Amino acid sequence: MNKLLASLAVALAFTAAPVVFAADEYSAAEHRVFVDQHMANVPKATTIDYHYAQTGAPADSFEDLVRLKVGEGAADKRTLAVEFLTGAHKIELPSVEGGSGNPVILYFLEYDIRNMHDRLGGQQAYFRKRIRLALADAATVKPVKLSYKGKAIDGNEVTIEPYANDSLKERFGQFAGKVYVFTLSNSVPGGVYEIRTSTPAAAGGAPSPAITTMIRIRDGKS
Repeated sequence: MNKLLASLAVALAFTAAPVVFAADEYSAAEHRVFVDQHMANVPKATTIDYHYAQTGAPADSFEDLVRLKVGEGAADKRTLAVEFLTGAHKIELPSVEGGSGNPVILYFLEYDIRNMHDRLGGQQAYFRKRIRLALADAATVKPVKLSYKGKAIDGNEVTIEPYANDSLKERFGQFAGKVYVFTLSNSVPGGVYEIRTSTPAAAGGAPSPAITTMIRIRDGKS
């Protein structure tokens, strides 16, 4: 397992220094999302495309493309580069050298955290911490049946609600009920079938529509 990727992922501090963790320090959810070797089933020189969609207020709704490029070389040396969205939505993070996990997960969470910060203020590190703690202590993991390229495949679904029991949840408004679902399968290239968040509509004096974000692997790869 690539030490840099492990430290970035498990801590959800994407610029952290490398740290070595013992295998028994991870929860089942952390293993599924961050520790499992998602890239083990991906040959070198491969591109994997994902569809991204966000719904909510009309001004916030859009669809876009995420592209994971796997470089040449041995599995422990190849470069994993992500083109995450385009235009004004695009974010950039450093490529991962020799990673065994799928960096698309990190990009999705980083984009989500930046959006939470833009909407609610506060420290981005606080949102990272809540997600990390939820995966460590309060996640549910269950097997699911999926469809990929017209075939039924097995997967696992990891669900967390990072802010449901937060002592500051009153400040979060509708986002206190935000749910994250990671759908993973060894039967799809890169191990990530879908990641989705769902935020319920807000009631009261300033109603706001429900918000969903989703990234899902496309059936084809180039």
